[in-house]
Amino acid sequence: MADIAHATRIEPLAGRVGGAAGVSLTPAAPANRVSLRAGSGDAKALSDALGLDLPMMPKTSASNGKGRLAAWLGPDEWLIIDETGDPLEDLGKAEVLHSAVDISHRNTAILVSGIGARATLESGCPQNLSDKAFRVGSATRTVMGKIEVVILRTGENDFRVECWRSFSDYAFALLSEAAKDCLA
Repeated sequence: MADIAHATRIEPLAGRVGGAAGVSLTPAAPANRVSLRAGSGDAKALSDALGLDLPMMPKTSASNGKGRLAAWLGPDEWLIIDETGDPLEDLGKAEVLHSAVDISHRNTAILVSGIGARATLESGCPQNLSDKAFRVGSATRTVMGKIEVVILRTGENDFRVECWRSFSDYAFALLSEAAKDCLA
């Protein structure tokens, strides 16, 4: 019988730590990610399959409290992030027209937290991340430095920055340098 080789994915930021006084940078836990496209009329069936209500308003997100999160990216587009389950499998049960593409291999995330988290992000991002404009639960696709990212505000001083794996070193270095200037 032939030996079977198994590949193990190494997270691109594994072991990295960063930050400064008032700001912590941490690679996010591995997660399954799905790019979901569907008409708004099919959102209810897809929400039922996912076990959370898909957000229908710009710059919003929703969570099921069990590690699954959905971010609104456009009128017919959501990013689904799940650290515990497989959203693609659940979406396969929905009997409505939709496109669900596994992008787990493409993305990774950096958690930015602490009293200086917002200032750290704003140093490289033109998006208004103020408390009034970007409340807890907000989500947006924007740019940071020279790369496209999705930023989610997960707590009062907590943000999740989703980026392509190939840009993760750049994103982490940019945030690390910005954190040095954002002393609490």
